[in-house]
Order: sequence, then C-alpha cells, then structure tokens
Amino acid sequence: MATQLHPQPPRRTTAPGLKQQPAPASFGHLLNLPNFLTLCRLGSVPIFLTFISRHRYTEALWVFAAAALTDSLDGTLARLFDSRTELGAYLDPFADKLMLLSSFIVLTINGDLPGYLLSVVVVRDVIIVVGYLMLSFFSDERFPVRPSYLGKMSTFLQLACVIAALARFGTLSPDYHTLLLELTVAVTAASGIHYIYRGLVWLRSREPEMFS
Repeated sequence: MATQLHPQPPRRTTAPGLKQQPAPASFGHLLNLPNFLTLCRLGSVPIFLTFISRHRYTEALWVFAAAALTDSLDGTLARLFDSRTELGAYLDPFADKLMLLSSFIVLTINGDLPGYLLSVVVVRDVIIVVGYLMLSFFSDERFPVRPSYLGKMSTFLQLACVIAALARFGTLSPDYHTLLLELTVAVTAASGIHYIYRGLVWLRSREPEMFS
C-alpha cells in the first residue's frame, strides 16, 4: 500500500538579530478577581461622595465599610492565589488614596472635619508624590515604595477620623473626638517627615556625590 505524505506546515522563524516579542497578557489575567475588586472600590467613590454631599451619612458609612472590606479582600486573594499584577500594584493604592482624600475634602467642606487636618493630609501626600518623582529623576531608579509603621498608623487614624465623622462621634464624645483629630495630625506629620528621611537615606546610597 502506498504511503501518503502529508506536507508539514512551515516553521515560523525569527529573523536574526530580532528578539521574539512576548505574548501579550490576556484580559482575564489583567482583570483577575483582586483587580476587579479594586475597580469596584474605585466605582464606589462617586456613590460614597453622593451620599456625603446629601448628608446621608448612614448610607455613606455602609459604602465606606464595603470599600474597606474589598480593600482587605483583594490583597488577601492576590497573595493566596499568587495573582498579583503590575496593574493591581498601581490601582490598589490609587483607589485607597482616592477614597480617603475625597472623603476628607467633602467632609471638610461640610464642616464635619477641621481644615487643618485636611491641610496636613494633603501636604504629606504631595511631599510623598513629589519626593518619589524627584528620587526617580536623580537616581534613574525606581524608589521602592514600602509603607512604614508610621505610614500605616496614619492611614488607620485617618480612616478612624472618616468613620467618626460619618458616625457623628464628635457630637457624642467631643473630647475623645478632638483627641483623635490631634493624634491623627501628629502621626500624619511624623510619617511625612519619616518618609523624607527614608528618601534622603536611599538617595545618598545611590548618589553619594550629591551629599559631598
């Protein structure tokens, strides 16, 4: 019996001197469950601000609590299933900061938080962002962004201030509310100074001639 020969499909070759391009990441990999939860948190920001602007603080508190829950869930799921992505590394802190800073601005406009607290929070965040850009510019390297203990404590206290304002804690216990505000200002300012110190130490290790 005659054997039929089937032509083999031509092999794809890469031209010499050209590197083979990596396959693009799939949509499912980019929009995994942790990233989807982060996007939900971003989408909840206008709903949250709408409730605050209409002085519907109970509903706003529920939205804020749901956002905090998704914040803890997306990080946990990313670690458990090893599904951390570059997109999530940028989206997650951006969503947190957007929710927190926008709530501070609207609550200050409504007279529920003092202006000096908003000023300290905004100045500290501007210092961190501008400092990061300057370090990257002078050293041509990415500065490793790792929150310090003071930074985590200041974020916790800022969240407590938002929750206290939404729960009308200032009218129930004004002395403790004032203490919370003053402690938040002190820790937030201290964390900003500490980040400046860390940045200068890191820059000196990379560019010592700048300090000679």
